[in-house]
Amino acid sequence: MQYSGEGKILKIYIGETDKWNHEPLYHVLVKKFKKAGMAGTTVIRGIEGFGLNSRIESAHILQLSSDLPLIIEVVDEAKKIEKILPEVQELVKDGLITVEDVKVISYSSSKKVDKE
Repeated sequence: MQYSGEGKILKIYIGETDKWNHEPLYHVLVKKFKKAGMAGTTVIRGIEGFGLNSRIESAHILQLSSDLPLIIEVVDEAKKIEKILPEVQELVKDGLITVEDVKVISYSSSKKVDKE
C-alpha cells in the first residue's frame, strides 16, 4: 500500500487505567480502528502529564501504580476519520479528542499485509 496527500490525524488523550467493559480502553480503540480498516494506529505512553482533573501522573520508579497518559493517534483520509468519530466519542468518557489536518508525505510498506 502506498499513499500520499491530504488527510486527518485523530488524537485521543486518555489515562492508562481507563477501561471499557473491563478491557483497557486503548486496546478497545486499536481493535475498533483495525476492524474499521483504518490505515494505522499508534499508542504512545507518556511519562508524565495532567488533564482536566489537574492531578499530575508520572512514572516514578518508587510508585507502585500510576495512571500514565496515553495518546492514540490515527492518520487516514478525512472521510474515514469523520465516520469513526461518533464511535470514538461514545467510548471516550474521560479524555480529550482532537482532529487536525495533515499532509502525508509518504505512507508505504514493502511488508506483507496482515489481514487479521
